[in-house]
Amino acid sequence: MHLITLKPWSETDILETVEESLKIKNHPEKYRHAVGGKSLCLLFQKTSTRTRCAGEVGITQLGGHAHYLDWRTTNFALADLGDEMRVLSAYVDIILARFLKHAELVEAAAAATVPVINGCCDRYHPTQALGDLMTIQEHLGRLEGVKLCFIGVHNNVCNSLIAAGMKVGVEVSVVAPEVNPAAVDKELWEEASRKGLYKPIDTDTIGIERSLEQVTAESDIVYTDTWVDMEFFTDPAFEKERKRRLEKMMPYQLNAKLLQDHACRVMHCLPAHHGYEISGELVNDERSIIFDQSENRLHSMKAICLKLLEES
Repeated sequence: MHLITLKPWSETDILETVEESLKIKNHPEKYRHAVGGKSLCLLFQKTSTRTRCAGEVGITQLGGHAHYLDWRTTNFALADLGDEMRVLSAYVDIILARFLKHAELVEAAAAATVPVINGCCDRYHPTQALGDLMTIQEHLGRLEGVKLCFIGVHNNVCNSLIAAGMKVGVEVSVVAPEVNPAAVDKELWEEASRKGLYKPIDTDTIGIERSLEQVTAESDIVYTDTWVDMEFFTDPAFEKERKRRLEKMMPYQLNAKLLQDHACRVMHCLPAHHGYEISGELVNDERSIIFDQSENRLHSMKAICLKLLEES
C-alpha cells in the first residue's frame, strides 16, 4: 500500500489515520517503540522544512531510523529510476519521496517493493491534507459538514484537500483565478462536484470582493497557500511570471479586512509569504490555527508511517 494520492484511499483509511494521529499527539509515550527499529528513507528533489522534519523526527520518535537522501548527491539523477528504487527498497522499510513531477513519483512507486509516501509533487500533497484533517478535527470536533474555502492558486494542496474532503464530507469551495497546469485533475474535480463537495467560485459573475466576502462569511475554515511554488519563487527564469502572478493575485489576499469579525479558522500550509497571499497580522490572529496545523504534520506523518508499515 502506498500514499501517492488520497484518491484510492477509503473513508475508513482516512478517518482511522486522523484518529491515530490524535492518539499519537495526546499519548506519545505509547508509541516510542511502535516501529521496532524500522527505517524510513527520505528521497527529496525539493527543499523542505515541515515534511522533512515530520519524517525524520517522526520515525525516530516511533523507535525507528531516518535516512535523508538529497537527490543531487545520489545516482538517481544518473541511473534508471526503477533500478534505483528497487535497490533503495532493499535497504529500508518505507520511502518518503518529495518529487518535482507526479509522473516520476508514480514510476518510482511502481518499482518500489516497500511503501512509498508522496511527500509532495506538482499534482498532490496528501500528507499535508491528512495533517489538515487532523487539525480540523482537533479544533472543530468534526469533519463531516465542515465548510472549507481555499483562496489562491489552485495547486497540489488544493487537489489533496478536495480528495480528502470528498471522502469524509468536508465541502471545499475554491476561489482560484489561476490553476497550476500540473495540478489539473478534471476526473477528481468532476467526481467531487457530483458529490457536492467541490464548489469552484466564479468571481467574474458577482465580482472578486463580493465573492470573497460571501464565501468567507459562510466558511468554517479559510485556507490559502503561496501563489508561486517555492522552487520558483527566487528563480530568475521565473521572475516575469512571478511578477505577473503576484499582481493578478493581490485582490485575493487573506487579511483582517476581508475576514472582518467572521468566526472562522485560518489555515496555511506554510511557508507563507507575508504581505502576499496572507497578511502578517492574520498569520498571528487569534483565529489562526496555522502553527497547530504545522505541528500536526509530525503526528499525522507518524500515523501514516504506522498505517503503511502495518499494511505492507
